[in-house]
Amino acid sequence: MVKAEVKKKGYGGTRWVWVLVALVAIFVAMAMSSSTSPRIALFGAIDRACQCARGTHKYSGIVEDCCCDYETVDQLNEEVLYPSLQELVKTPFFRYFKVKLWCDCPFWPDDGMCRLRDCSVCECPDSEFPELFKKPRRLSLDDLICQEGKPQAAVDRTLDRKAFRGWTEIDNPWTSDDETDNDELTYVNLQLNPERYTGYTGPSARRIWDAVYSENCPKYPSEESCQEEKILYKLISGLHSSISIHIAADYLLDEATNMWGQNLTLMYDRVLKYPDRVRNLYFTFLFVLRAVTKAGEYLEQAEYDTGNPNEDLKTQSLMRQLPYNPKLQAACPVPFDEAKLWKGQSGPELKQKIQQQFRNISAIMDCVGCEKCRLWGKLQVLGLGTALKILFTVDGQENGVQTLQLQRNEVIALMNLLNRLSESVKFVHEMGPTAESITEGRLSAHSLISSWKRILSHVLKT
Repeated sequence: MVKAEVKKKGYGGTRWVWVLVALVAIFVAMAMSSSTSPRIALFGAIDRACQCARGTHKYSGIVEDCCCDYETVDQLNEEVLYPSLQELVKTPFFRYFKVKLWCDCPFWPDDGMCRLRDCSVCECPDSEFPELFKKPRRLSLDDLICQEGKPQAAVDRTLDRKAFRGWTEIDNPWTSDDETDNDELTYVNLQLNPERYTGYTGPSARRIWDAVYSENCPKYPSEESCQEEKILYKLISGLHSSISIHIAADYLLDEATNMWGQNLTLMYDRVLKYPDRVRNLYFTFLFVLRAVTKAGEYLEQAEYDTGNPNEDLKTQSLMRQLPYNPKLQAACPVPFDEAKLWKGQSGPELKQKIQQQFRNISAIMDCVGCEKCRLWGKLQVLGLGTALKILFTVDGQENGVQTLQLQRNEVIALMNLLNRLSESVKFVHEMGPTAESITEGRLSAHSLISSWKRILSHVLKT
């Protein structure tokens, strides 16, 4: 009787030892987790000890369907492209974009949440418009609509006195917008409206990308898909990845205190977790870069006159240097070879089909409910359409070679898109390893906590 009681007491003591061990393990795991992810999630800061993760290259070899390898792309971007593009997009010529901002969705009716007061943006007064700008039609507040009622989703339309001249207005066959319809277009200062988190999430945002992928791109991977169709898919995927990265790179971490920073967990969950999305980002970057280098002679001779002589000379100098940079010419002279596409008797028919698909994608941007998201969506799709126009519309005409003609708005969209992609590639290269290590640490800690919780539950039941 005494022995049995002693055994019972001993077993009870052992059980509580296990309980104590399990609790300690859980607290240790929680501490491990809080030492990584909360610091990122709450403050957007990076532990200095993680800086050693930079420089490790997960992707190597030639970028698929391109003519450059990942290491070369990162080096050229860091040394040549990123610094030049950052300087270029701040100049008066590339700072302003002409765009139709309000909803006019051709595919489905408005969601009903589309008339929220906080998302309305008052137009600039007449005195703020440059004299040579075409004054857009004045709209009532009820017509200025946007899906999300977040202040960060609204477009700042403040302008200063600059002018443009010397450019023709010819519509792009790859996009749906009528860029010559000045009565429904307004100028926006892109520097006052950075691409970042806006609060635009949920079914409305998902429906946009679902429409882009499901209605315009075949299901991939598919052996039946031709090379041209796969390239269209990769371009859309790469653009999608870049947009997701910019949202994660400039994220509203705490709405109460209006604190912004990096959300590396979001970047991992949206992009880095899927290697094909990273590869498609690099592909899209090289595709657009090829369009810029191919149009180098045209861009070099174009006029960048805004009425500001010093800034205009700077813009022209940058545009002359960028496509012909010696390092770029030596390391990656032809980022993408467009000559291998549209071959065979079905080439012209296939081109028309894919051109129509991209026009549909362009039209879908009018269905974006968030005003600032719509701004950047329309700009980047026009930029991509301009790259397609340069690579696939100019050469290969039946009656000789067609002369390249670009709108001012197309060039602005093209170079701003290249800058966006450059920023995304740089951010993935520099912060990707840190984001992955943080996420892996979070997942490991989560697994450890789950395991010890199961042990603790089992011990308490016995």
